[in-house]
Amino acid sequence: MRSARREFMKDCAATAALLGSGALAAGDAAAKPAVRPAVREKIVLRERPFELGQVTLLDGPFLQARERTRRYLMSIPNERLLHSFRLAAGLPSDAEPLGGWESPHCEIRGHFSGGHYLSACALLCASTGDAALRRKADALVAGLARCQREDGYLGAYPDEFYDRLGRGERVWVPLYTAHKLLAGQLDMARLCGNARALRVATRFADWIGAWMDGFDDAQWKRILGVEFGGIHESLWELYRIHGDDRYRRWARRFEQVSLLQPLAERRDALDGLHANTQIPKLVAAARAYGIDGDPRQRQMAEFFWQTVTAHHAYATGGVSDYEHFGKPDHLAGRLSGHSHECCCSHNLLKLTRHLYGWEPRAALMDYYERVLFNARLGTQDETGMMMYFVPMAAGYWKLFNTPFDSFWCCTGTGAEEFSRLQDTVYFHDDAGLTVNLYLASRLDWEALGMRVTQATRFPEEQGTTLRFELRRPRKMDLRLRIPYWTNGKAALKVNGEPVEAKLEAGTYFRLRRRFADGDVVELALPMALHPAPLPDEPSLQAMMYGPLVLAARMGSDGIAPEQLHVSDQRPSLNRIAGRQLPSVFFAPDQLWAKPQDEAVLRFAADGMDGPLELVPLYRIGHERYAVYCRVRPEWEKNPQF
Repeated sequence: MRSARREFMKDCAATAALLGSGALAAGDAAAKPAVRPAVREKIVLRERPFELGQVTLLDGPFLQARERTRRYLMSIPNERLLHSFRLAAGLPSDAEPLGGWESPHCEIRGHFSGGHYLSACALLCASTGDAALRRKADALVAGLARCQREDGYLGAYPDEFYDRLGRGERVWVPLYTAHKLLAGQLDMARLCGNARALRVATRFADWIGAWMDGFDDAQWKRILGVEFGGIHESLWELYRIHGDDRYRRWARRFEQVSLLQPLAERRDALDGLHANTQIPKLVAAARAYGIDGDPRQRQMAEFFWQTVTAHHAYATGGVSDYEHFGKPDHLAGRLSGHSHECCCSHNLLKLTRHLYGWEPRAALMDYYERVLFNARLGTQDETGMMMYFVPMAAGYWKLFNTPFDSFWCCTGTGAEEFSRLQDTVYFHDDAGLTVNLYLASRLDWEALGMRVTQATRFPEEQGTTLRFELRRPRKMDLRLRIPYWTNGKAALKVNGEPVEAKLEAGTYFRLRRRFADGDVVELALPMALHPAPLPDEPSLQAMMYGPLVLAARMGSDGIAPEQLHVSDQRPSLNRIAGRQLPSVFFAPDQLWAKPQDEAVLRFAADGMDGPLELVPLYRIGHERYAVYCRVRPEWEKNPQF
C-alpha cells in the first residue's frame, strides 16, 4: 500500500513538473502535449514540420495503411504485451505469451511489446486523437511502471543479460532493446503528455548510465561491438528535457569511432557492416547536432546519407542484402530473397527528415518519396502484417509476419511508420508553406487561420489540387516540390489560370502571392517511363514510372496460403523456389517497357517467354515478381531485326 502511494505521489510530482513547464494544459491532459525542455536546441531548423494532429490523411492508400495498423495495435491485449515484463519483475501473469521475438525464451523480448508498440500508439494518438487507443497505451505505461524495480531497471528479461554483455559473453542485443523501451516511453511523454512515461524513462536511463559507468574505455569499446540501436538518441532527448549533463556524457560514449571516423574523413568504409546497426547511430548523430550544435555530427550524417543513397541503394531506395552493406556500386550480385531490410528504409527516412530541416533540398524529398512509395507502402498486407525483407531476386513473393507469433524488428518499425505517414507532407517557415509530398491530406494551420486541403489520387492521378480556406487574406510563399522525374513538364494553375513560369525538375517552385479564401492551386506532374540500371551491370534494369518502381508479375503458382505469413525468427526464403531473372528486349532508341493502361498503372514488356505485365511494386500482393530484368537488344530475339 505504501509502495503504491509512493508511486502515485511521484507521478503527481512528474505531472506537476510537466504542467509547470507548459508541457500540458491544466485540466486537459490531452491538449497538445509537449515536453518543454530545460536545454534549448542550438540549431534552428530552416523549415519545421507541423504537429502530427495538424495534418489529416484523406482517403487513399496511406490512410488505409494507417487504419490497418490501428486495428492491429488494438487487437493485441495488454496482458499479453506485459507478460514477460511481469515474469522478469517477479510478478504473477497467467496471460498467453506472445511468440517469435516476444517469446519468453527469446533474448530480444520486450523490444516490440514495451517499445515499438508504445511509440506506434503515441504516434497514432497524436495523429488521430483516438481515445480508446490512448487509454490502452496509458494502461500499458502504468503496467510497465509496476514492473520497474526500485533501482530503475525495466526489462522483459533479467538484468543478468547486461552482465553477460559486460563480460563479453554471448547475448543478443540488450542495449538495442533498451533503446526501444526508452523511445516508447519518451514518445508517450512527448506526444501524449504521459508524465509517468517520462519518469519511467528517466529512471531506466539512470540505471543504464550507472551500469555504463562501471566500464573503462577499453571495455566499452568492446561492448559497442554489439548492436545498440540508437540508444544515444534517447539519452540526448533526456539531456534536452532535464538539462542533466550525465545524459549528455552517456550519449557521447555511444559515438563509435570505428564507424564515425571514416565518415568524418569522407570515406566509405561500410562494406561488410550490418546495415541497420549503423543507420540509427547516424540518426542519433543528427539529433546530437540539433541539440548540441557540433558541426562534425552533421557532416558525418550528411556524408553517410549521400554515400548510402547514391552508392548502396536499389532503385526502390532500400538498402542491404542479408542485412549487410556491400561494396559501393556493387549491387548486381546482391539481388536475393533477403535484400532490402525494411528497418533500414524506416531509419533512412528518419535521417532524411533531419537533413531536410537543416537544408530544405528537393533531392532529399525526391528520395523520401521514392522510399515511401516503393520501400514502405506495399510492405504491409491487407491485414496489417509487415514484411522483413523486400526480395530483389526474381520469382520470390512477399512474406509477412503473423499477428501474435513473429514480432520482427521490422514489425515494430513498420507499425511506427504506418502511424506517422503524414509527418513530412508539409513543412513551414516564417515565410510560408512547403508541400513536399503529394498525398491526399488536409492541413489545419490554426496560428494563421488557414486550412489547406490537398485533393489527389496520386500516383494514379498525375498531379494534385490545393484548396485554401483562410479567415483573412495573407501574403506568403507556397513552395511546391517539382520532382526530378517530371523532366521540365510540370505545369501550374492558380484559380484556373496558367502560371507562366519555369518549373524546373528537382527544385522547389516558389509561388509568392496574397492568398485568399477559396484560392485553388493545381499542379500537373506528368509521369514517364525511365529505366534504373544497376551501376555495375547496366543490362540489369528496373523500370520506373515517375517515382514508382515497376515489378514484373510472375504468377502465383506454387504458393500455398500458409506460405504467405511466417513466424520464423527471420523469414527464410532459401526453401522457396525463385525463378530465373526475366529477359526483356528493346529496339534502338526505345524503352523496353511501354504503357498498357496508364490510368490504372499497367505496363507491358516483350519478354523472352512472352509478354510481361508490369505494375507498381507496392501493388504486388501474394504473387511472384521481379523488380530487375535482364535487358537484351531486339536482334537477339529476332536476328532479322
